Amino acid sequence: MAGIKVFGHAASVSTRRVLLTLHEKNLDYELVHVDLKEGEHKKEPFLSRNPFGKVPAFEDGDLKLFESRAITQYIAHRYEGQGTNLLQGDSKNLAQYAIMAMGMEVEAHHFDPLVSKLAWEHVFKLIYGLTTDQAVVAEEEAKLAKVLDVYEARLKEFKYLAGNNFTLTDLHHIPAIQYLLGTPSKKLFTERPRVNEWVAEITKRPASQKILQ
Repeated sequence: MAGIKVFGHAASVSTRRVLLTLHEKNLDYELVHVDLKEGEHKKEPFLSRNPFGKVPAFEDGDLKLFESRAITQYIAHRYEGQGTNLLQGDSKNLAQYAIMAMGMEVEAHHFDPLVSKLAWEHVFKLIYGLTTDQAVVAEEEAKLAKVLDVYEARLKEFKYLAGNNFTLTDLHHIPAIQYLLGTPSKKLFTERPRVNEWVAEITKRPASQKILQ
């Protein structure tokens, strides 16, 4: 059977989400570079892997997937006994799994849209020679502050967002957070003690450091 292949860009948050999961699982993989500046993700052969034209796409033998969070969940279940257990302690406990799934939904729908806009304004616009729109930054920071207030309350009860174990819920946050830690928006994390501790804990993990290399 062919090995694991990730078709994406090493600087992409969504691609990093998948690579991070593979590192946590100590799995070998091949990263097939997709040149986003050249628009390769909007052309064949990439569109045959993801018809929506977004990185990453993923292959594990005959299995072909796209959408980073679906990929990470596949990896966590398929290779549950290898490397870090990224599921709840008992993956067959539906209540525990539902809590983790709820956290993943919160990340996808309440956290990621805001941090993606902030990363675009602070980081990626500069790469493309564009100017940061401070009005957009202020608006998105205000929204993100409210989300992080919810996280602060949650993290007063538990070490991690889905409980006392590191899971996919936490992992999905890491790539975008890593970008914002190098920007003025970092203050949104450091101003909240429990959030600040959580961010430090999840970003210092060896797998988190590997995706920065």
